[in-house]
Amino acid sequence: MYGTSERLLRLLSLLQARREWPGPDLAGRLGVDVRTIRRDVERLRQLGYPVHATPGVAGGYRLGSGAALPPLLLDDDEAVAVAVGLRTAANGTVAGIEETSVRALAKLEQVLPARLRHRVRAMDSAMVRIPGGGPKIDAELLTVVAAACRDNERLRFTYGTHAGEVAERDVEPLRLVHAGWRWYLVAWDLGRDDWRTFRLDRIDGLPVPSFRFTPREPPAEDLAAYVSSRIATAPYPHIVTLRVSAPAEVLTAWISPTTAVIEPIDDETCRIRTGAKTFESIPFYLAQWEFDFVVEDGPPELLDRMANIAQRFARATSGRTSAGGDGEQIRGGG
Repeated sequence: MYGTSERLLRLLSLLQARREWPGPDLAGRLGVDVRTIRRDVERLRQLGYPVHATPGVAGGYRLGSGAALPPLLLDDDEAVAVAVGLRTAANGTVAGIEETSVRALAKLEQVLPARLRHRVRAMDSAMVRIPGGGPKIDAELLTVVAAACRDNERLRFTYGTHAGEVAERDVEPLRLVHAGWRWYLVAWDLGRDDWRTFRLDRIDGLPVPSFRFTPREPPAEDLAAYVSSRIATAPYPHIVTLRVSAPAEVLTAWISPTTAVIEPIDDETCRIRTGAKTFESIPFYLAQWEFDFVVEDGPPELLDRMANIAQRFARATSGRTSAGGDGEQIRGGG
């Protein structure tokens, strides 16, 4: 059983984690009756937290934005500083905290008074950032999608595909995944009746949330690996599978998850699947590697091209010889 103060903090945390809670669900989580929940909600209101109640059988409690920032959290200047910092981090300027920043920003903007939201947007619009290595995503787009994932709300948006096609998509969002400089949404596509991965920088404008849905079973336990497999090979017409003489952890640190799927075989060997728009570009990509590899599967044209390139390089170096003690030099003419 929780004490009163601990229970209030736990109740506040629950209200921030989901858009709306039925009273019996909150009572069950906290181990009290519904009447105690009503009293605790009133205590939170007296402390300044804007908790709204919806009457009826399907009613519940929801933490909304109020006229003043709730006490004991942040003052106005601190709230603006945190919101701007989270927006900056969510845009990928601070590596490794992007997803956490989006979740925190969604919670903060849920209770941020209108006057402070205006200040945050004014500061955000006045800031100029040096471009990074990939497309920048608007923080408002991230928070809208993150909130829909949290609240199990359907989204409708205009989306441009890898092939350049533009269409309206209706989806049930599951999770946001950050990979390199890009953000991806894993969602159930209602029009295609299957799981799909969407690049957020290809969404035109802000998605429109609609009614709630019952979450489906995720397509995989490891969504990061799932997205990696989708974006590293699915968009490309030419796929090659390699067995590489290097540990998986070494290649994971060396190769971006957006360009290849890495599967450990043993402590010293792993399997890699990667793709490209044209098979002619694959040998040049592989030539930069510092690891020995064997092609297990790939287009016949790719294997022929790699063999021709290998023979060409062999002929180019066949004239190397030692000249006295002066080291190696290249003989031959043009």
